[in-house]
Amino acid sequence: MVAAATLVVQANPTPPWAGLEDLHLDIQPRTQTERDRVAAVTAKPADVSAPWPFEENPGGAQTVRARGTADAFSQPAANLTFEQELDFKVGNGMFRRVWVSAPASTIASDGLGPLYNARSCQRCHLKDGRGHPPESPQDDAVSMFLRVSIPVPRLGPTEVADLERYIAGTHPTAPEPTYGTQLQNFSLPGHAAEYRLDVTYETFDVPLSGGDVATLRRPTYAATDLGYGPLHPDAMLSPRVAPQMIGMGLLEAIPVEDILAWADPDDVDGDGISGNPQIVWSDVHDQPMLGRFGHKAGNPTVLEQTASAFAGDIGISNPIHSAGSGECTDAQTDCTAALDGSDPEQGGLEIDQTGLDLVTFYSRTLAVPARRDVDDPNVLRGRQVFYDTGCASCHRPKYVTHRLQGDNPASFQLIWPFTDLLLHDMGDGLADNRPEGRADGREWRTAPLWGIGMTETVSGHSFFLHDGRARSLLEAVLWHGGEAERARDRVIDMPPEDRAALIRYLESL
Repeated sequence: MVAAATLVVQANPTPPWAGLEDLHLDIQPRTQTERDRVAAVTAKPADVSAPWPFEENPGGAQTVRARGTADAFSQPAANLTFEQELDFKVGNGMFRRVWVSAPASTIASDGLGPLYNARSCQRCHLKDGRGHPPESPQDDAVSMFLRVSIPVPRLGPTEVADLERYIAGTHPTAPEPTYGTQLQNFSLPGHAAEYRLDVTYETFDVPLSGGDVATLRRPTYAATDLGYGPLHPDAMLSPRVAPQMIGMGLLEAIPVEDILAWADPDDVDGDGISGNPQIVWSDVHDQPMLGRFGHKAGNPTVLEQTASAFAGDIGISNPIHSAGSGECTDAQTDCTAALDGSDPEQGGLEIDQTGLDLVTFYSRTLAVPARRDVDDPNVLRGRQVFYDTGCASCHRPKYVTHRLQGDNPASFQLIWPFTDLLLHDMGDGLADNRPEGRADGREWRTAPLWGIGMTETVSGHSFFLHDGRARSLLEAVLWHGGEAERARDRVIDMPPEDRAALIRYLESL
């Protein structure tokens, strides 16, 4: 159930991320010797055009061989124990489970909706890959939806109620009073779907050096066929396609201090890059944590990302979001009054902690495919261009994960995700003008690049960015603005052979 609330901001002389911890991990602290080793192995090499040790294994010991099939992103991490691989397979089954409406004889699978975006996790993240926008007016937006919220007044420091409101209130918003925080385009019989997503495109040309021309498409989004009356006049909409799933447990295991080391929201070093940490409230740990997952880093852990998706995308209650009606609001009385699939054997929920943990484990341990053509001269030239252009300022190549207790497969791995997991101003062209937590309407989390060259193999398309507007990697680069404007302009102005090498390098990731 969604309730609108006034969010507030407090002046704070210390960075709001001071004291953030990796509360979700059972950490074994690094020794000084280990810290020195990590610093050495993650440092930028003197020669970025030469082959580097271990880069063919971007997921460390979790890396698997790169399959040339649509199943390339659906493999278990290579270092799972026998018992963990069994959990992975059971979690995979639940990730693929098609949920049905209640009541049903299959009580373990009922509880869908009443409003939903998809009937299973797999239908948004097809083959664990990237979603796409509707490709025609007749195409349903199965792997894409619109977030929605409204602005609320910014209050002064004397009116601060608690830390949660401060963290969320940097750019204060509230759920849309009738439709909540996201729009669902499917519904059970007898219920109105919330909307239909309409996308129209305007194309324009970008001249490139050497006489080449790239044609980009600028999208306009509209929520039509609204099932519960008009949206609030100040409603802010933001399109989101389902991201790829690989390597999430490894991203979760990067030490928070290593991510925050790159934070420079005021651009103190004057390099034009102003990485800003997202800070979100953890419902599990009941305190603020670093946001890592989602296009604006709105969730701190894979567990909370999974629970949010069950509730918002499928309408399935779980231990973190326990409303049987999913994301229905008080204004949607037919939705909140509908029979749900809560089961006493599952703690009065539609998926219990065991089931949620299995899907989370599956999501954490999807393997990253091995790099291809790492020694190819054109790929190595492209990596030099990648660095010279400034791409690595945000798409940070490598980290070493925490050393973790027990047999956690993400423990102490050298990984190559190509992200700093921070928020960056991407300019007016990519702005959704919808704030989310500490992210303003122009900021997005740096997307990981590992596996990006296999998108078409896995997903059957080459649509990129948060809304799939880019139809190729070059188009995605050319949409970069804001902090990335100088890098984009260098790509426009560089010799065509360098531009081709850059794309070839990205395709090898």
